[in-house]
Amino acid sequence: MADLITVDDPADPRLRDYTGLTDVELRRKREPAEGLFIAEGEKVIRRAKHAGYEMRSMLLSAKWVDVMRDVIDEVPAPVYAVSPALAEQVTGYHVHRGALASMQRKPLPTAGELLATAHRAVPGQRIAVFEDIVDHANLGAAFRNAAALGVDGIMLSPRCADPLYRRSIKVSMGAVLQIPWTRVRSWPRDIELLRDAGFATAALCLDEKAITLDELAARRYERLALVFGTEGEGLSTEALRAVDEWVRIPMAAGVDSLNVAAASAVAFYATRL
Repeated sequence: MADLITVDDPADPRLRDYTGLTDVELRRKREPAEGLFIAEGEKVIRRAKHAGYEMRSMLLSAKWVDVMRDVIDEVPAPVYAVSPALAEQVTGYHVHRGALASMQRKPLPTAGELLATAHRAVPGQRIAVFEDIVDHANLGAAFRNAAALGVDGIMLSPRCADPLYRRSIKVSMGAVLQIPWTRVRSWPRDIELLRDAGFATAALCLDEKAITLDELAARRYERLALVFGTEGEGLSTEALRAVDEWVRIPMAAGVDSLNVAAASAVAFYATRL
């Protein structure tokens, strides 16, 4: 059973994990370095716990203590009871969901381990690959799409945003805690790992030489890796050269492209077997 500790000083060092949650640069550097991430809201906290992440502590306003009582009783981590005003002082924003938890990160699998873990005993294995997606909301939405539409795992290039940043987790509704993912080191050379594992690799792009998504889906690959580029510029020339196929989503009404998260949802849906 966790200890319930009332805290009334925003400078209390025990609340350090929760300070400055709105400071993206601070959190981007600090959270991975210290091996933590922040889960916000009852549902996300429960999903993180269910996914096997170790809890470091919880920060709760009074009305959420009873709601989270079963979690409090199950985990040994300390629980800090604070007023809404103090929570806002510490975090830098109004914590309207009233419940935060500091969770311990897990070591990321290697790309080989990810592909082995993601393997299913049925045809239709798919991996999503994202290059340099820097917007946390876009990345969170893409993770949610992948989880909802049966994608087996996700690979991120080195410069991608952190999926465990608070906003990514929030937008994904905790899906980033459910779907296997890793960050590759040698991009785009690591596309070869997918090819070695028997995946056809298809890059979403706007080139006129690209086949349509319907054409790709009709091939019904048993192992398919869908590769998506950064917001605005799309995939790098090097990544486009490394894949097997270029694919486009046909557009109408003078619209040239979709947001990367929306494009991922369309591609994941169209290629399911």
